[in-house]
Amino acid sequence: MTPFNPFSLLFTLAFFLSLNGGNVVLKSAAEDQINIEVTVYNNNLGLVKDVRKITLPKGEGEMRFMDVAAYILPVTVHVKSLNRPDDFRVLEQNYEYDLISQSKLLNKYVGKEVKILDRNEYLGKQEFIKALLISNNDGNPIFKINGEIYLGYPGEIILPKIPEDLIARPTLTWLYRNDFQKPHTIEVSYLTENLNWNADYVLILNENDTQADITGWVTVENTSGATYRNAKLKLIAGEVNRAERYEQDYIYKGRYSRARPSEFKEKEFFEYHIYDLQRKTTVKNNQTKQIQLLEANGFKIKKEYFIYGAQAYFTSAYEEKIPKLDVNTFLLFKNSSQNHLGMPFPAGVIRVYKKDSQGSQQFIGEDDIPHTPKDEDIRIKVGKAFDIVAERKQTYFKEVSPDTIETEWEINLRNHKKTDITVTLIEPVGHDWEIISSTHPYVKEDIHTLRFDIPVKRDREVKLRYRARIIL
Repeated sequence: MTPFNPFSLLFTLAFFLSLNGGNVVLKSAAEDQINIEVTVYNNNLGLVKDVRKITLPKGEGEMRFMDVAAYILPVTVHVKSLNRPDDFRVLEQNYEYDLISQSKLLNKYVGKEVKILDRNEYLGKQEFIKALLISNNDGNPIFKINGEIYLGYPGEIILPKIPEDLIARPTLTWLYRNDFQKPHTIEVSYLTENLNWNADYVLILNENDTQADITGWVTVENTSGATYRNAKLKLIAGEVNRAERYEQDYIYKGRYSRARPSEFKEKEFFEYHIYDLQRKTTVKNNQTKQIQLLEANGFKIKKEYFIYGAQAYFTSAYEEKIPKLDVNTFLLFKNSSQNHLGMPFPAGVIRVYKKDSQGSQQFIGEDDIPHTPKDEDIRIKVGKAFDIVAERKQTYFKEVSPDTIETEWEINLRNHKKTDITVTLIEPVGHDWEIISSTHPYVKEDIHTLRFDIPVKRDREVKLRYRARIIL
């Protein structure tokens, strides 16, 4: 004789209690999943592919596909049977997002009778009181009890049941047509917001600022309202265009090694790059997860100093000396295999550290970098130089004609560092220009930009003086 199984009885009761108008309303939850894949884009968007094994009766019916993301974009849902695609189709779909909360439950019982459990701790007794809920504005219930109105009442409010139009978790409800009695392998794919990822890098400079080590990390943030257990995770790096109508209110360690993914396999995908995690992982709701992206050691790096001018310098007369200029410090390296790198860098933040004289690692600056393919330069702004002083003053200004100006500038550079340096001056003239005279060579960066590279020896002072003709 088969032993009595209370769980089997409960399942049978639940099955028949879910009858709605004579039609069986089936339910599928996360427990039915046989595979789940999550692709995360770095613009607050995720693609979820949820595969479940589901047995359906023949004919038309209704099913609730539960445990989907709360921030799902319903118009992006695609449903298909992987094993019998011609025998299953969805005729109608609704996204149920009216989730249970205390306030919503009480709103459903306005005008109806409820019970209040009144506990008297001093007398050690409790009693049930019948009350008419006449209002629940702003979550403040008002009751009518024995002909009197109570603005709130101490005790626990007890409701007889959960209304059918309220659900406990985000759910897709389908009206379907099925012509196959055996189990279907159903794949449901959809886009959801509130899934995002970004890259963070830690760069360690050597003592002479000539080589560096780098470690890259991926940070995945999930506030989509769903947990993705044992999921295959993929990341897309690139700028994916989105139509406005979708917007809603609501490495091997070694001194000379080439960078390679530690956890991810990277490859080109359309006009983007895809990073495929080589193992499954669980991404919980309201969780921030970090996974190593790359690691490389001993690549060459160069330190640069830049000063930036302003367009107004070339069209106005300045009687006083310009205040001291910022001397910006940058680090530059080439992302190439020859430099022990050569992997596409997703956009992110690079944080730079260096050991002090006592061997302690110190933070020296950070900067955002854009998506950078292989064989391109990466330039990081780390801060402003302390021991390099830059000043400028205008020594000549004349309006030669209504559309022509001649101006002369003197830039004074003082190097208090223990090493020789080169300071680059970028002058965004903003108009057609011609250099009449200059104490130093210059480069025409583009039609409106002038560049000087000025060597300054240690503990020395250098003056750059040049005169320019500006055509307005």
